[in-house]
Order: sequence, then C-alpha cells, then structure tokens
Amino acid sequence: MNSSADTAPSAGIDPSGQAGRPEAALLPGQGSPPGGAGPDGSAVDPVVERFHFLVNAPALFNAVVTALEWDVFGHLSAHPGASFEELRAAVGVPAHSLRVLLHAVCTTGLLERGPDGGYRNAPAAAELLAPDGPDSWRHILTGWREIYYPAFSRMSEALAAGTNLALDAHPGDEPTLYRRLAHDPEREAVFHRSMSAFTLKSLDALVETEEFATVRHLLDIGGGDGTTSARLLARHPGMRSTVFDIPSVAQLAADAKAEAQDRIRLHSGDLFTDPFPPGADAVLFSHVLEIFSGGQITELLAKAHAVLPSGGRVFVYGYNASDDETRGWYSARLSLYLNVLASGQGMAYPARDYEEWMRRAGFDAVRTLTGYPYEHGLTIGTKP
Repeated sequence: MNSSADTAPSAGIDPSGQAGRPEAALLPGQGSPPGGAGPDGSAVDPVVERFHFLVNAPALFNAVVTALEWDVFGHLSAHPGASFEELRAAVGVPAHSLRVLLHAVCTTGLLERGPDGGYRNAPAAAELLAPDGPDSWRHILTGWREIYYPAFSRMSEALAAGTNLALDAHPGDEPTLYRRLAHDPEREAVFHRSMSAFTLKSLDALVETEEFATVRHLLDIGGGDGTTSARLLARHPGMRSTVFDIPSVAQLAADAKAEAQDRIRLHSGDLFTDPFPPGADAVLFSHVLEIFSGGQITELLAKAHAVLPSGGRVFVYGYNASDDETRGWYSARLSLYLNVLASGQGMAYPARDYEEWMRRAGFDAVRTLTGYPYEHGLTIGTKP
C-alpha cells in the first residue's frame, strides 16, 4: 500500500491476492492454465485466456445463479456423485434444460462429472456455493443478478452522461438506489440480504482488529441492518453502538437490536442534512463513503470529527483499489455499479485518498491497515 500502511490478519477466502495478477487467474474448463501450453504446443497468453472466459461470463454467471436457485450445489453436497436422473428428480425441471445447465456450470469448473456420469461439487463449489447460511453466496449472487447486473447494460450511456441513468428502472425520484428501494420493500430486503451476506465475508477480520477493543460507544454511520454492529458487539462485550441510517433501512436493524438488547440504539436520519448523534468515542463508516465524491466524503468526515471527543477515532472500512488503480476485480465492479446505478459518483478509492480526506477533516495519526479479505482496507484517524 503506502508508507503509512500496516498489515492486518485476513480471514476466510481472499480473492484479493489474485486480483490484478494474470498468472494467478486459473480459468477452469477453458483449456490449459494461463501461461501454459495450448493444444498445438504454443504458449497461452493469460490475458487472451481470460478474455475468452470474460466474454462468456455473463451467461455462465447466470447459469451458476440458476444452479444455486435449483439447489444443485446443496443437493450434491448431501449426495456427491448423484446421477443425472437423480438430479433431475431432485430439481424437477425438464431433462434437456438440466442437461444444458449442467454443461454450462461444468465448463466453469465448479461442477465435475466423473467417468460414471455422476456429478460432484468441485472443492471451490463445496466451500463457496453449497452452504446456505446468512453469508451464503446464494444471497449475494441473487442480489447482484436482480439489482446490480441489469444496470450494466446502460454502462456506456451512464458513464458518458456522468450520472446513474440505470436508476430509472427503479420507481421514485430520489437520486440514489438506496432511497428508491424504500418504494419496493421486497427488493430492498433482497438488496440488504445480499449486502449483509457479502459484508459477513470480510467481517471477521474487521471484528478481530485490535483497535476496536478499546471502543466503548461506536457510532455506526450507514449501519444498514445492523450486521456489522451486532458482530462487533458480540466480540467486544464492553461496547455499545448507535446505528445511524435512513428510516426505511434503520427498521431493518430491529433484529440486530433485539439480539443485542439495550446495547444497540437506532437513530434515523440523513447523512448530510441531519446532525450525527453525540456521545460516541468512535465513528465507523463501513461500506458507506465509497458512494460519494471526495468533497462529500470530506464533509462527512468533518461531521464525524465534530461529534468525537479528543482522542476519538474514525474508522473507514471498505474496498480499496490499488494505489496505481490497475488492480482489484471487486473494487472495479463496485466502482462501475456506483456510477451506473447506485449514486452516479464515487468509487472504491485507493487508501491514500481516504488518508488525505481524513487529514483535511482534522484527523491525525492517520494510517491504513491492509490484508483484509476481498480487497478491503481499514483507514483510521484520531481527533487531536
């Protein structure tokens, strides 16, 4: 990262180690490993290999999500080596449709078919796609398919206009996706279920960060359904939290509040027009600031600075593009989503940008912890 970056222990599967390293990107089912030998013995360009996968990826992505919907991975977890007929009986779709789908998913390498014709989850699928807990990829990918990815067909138009034109697919006249989803509670629930599931993928590493051990009252700005606060409070019994978000989202945190009893307080408000509630000794922006421009981010950090006591800290957690802005698959996807659909601005900024904005807002002792899963970083500043 940069001269002020430290390293924090990562948790779980961390694809961030592969982002931007072509030699690390193995594309199952597409011939030789990148950099190896092709069918005619010639060298395989890893970028060309990745290109061939990329241009087919939209269809294959949807095939994987369909397999999740039909619980193919779950069934094979319980019945490894199941035959085609066994799978068809379990799924209940036409034989030809299942044949087409299984072929597609097998080409990704996520399913394997043995010499006897039986199907099994590949190790990666057994770990990533078979489980059905609150952090399941089933929730994540369903949200991406239903909300994120349809917007990308408007990418050229939206980026050329410099605004989130794909937002017009959602009812309302509010300027961001987050506010418009309040008009569609069912879709809003899908969205936040997807967001929470992906948050859980990187949350353990955040929760274990030692800097939180001394926090007594956390102000969780844009805390959504309370997932992050609930996990932090479970790890740190002496901590309490105030979750600040717009009214329709704050209601989603009711379950987290009930679980934590009197240690979580819900405070509804608008990030920019309403004051932050006082009394906290730390402010957390988790997956929030990337939505906004640099000027808006500085404004929000200044609001955090104003409500903190001397020695209070601000934490910014989220995706970080590499400092040279050439690496990071997840940060690239998020940045495009923000500009095409969510807010029409923002990006997964490099950590050095957050460090500069913190200093402008009045914080010092600014530093960034790196090594978190899925290209995440934690930037910390202290109020003098």
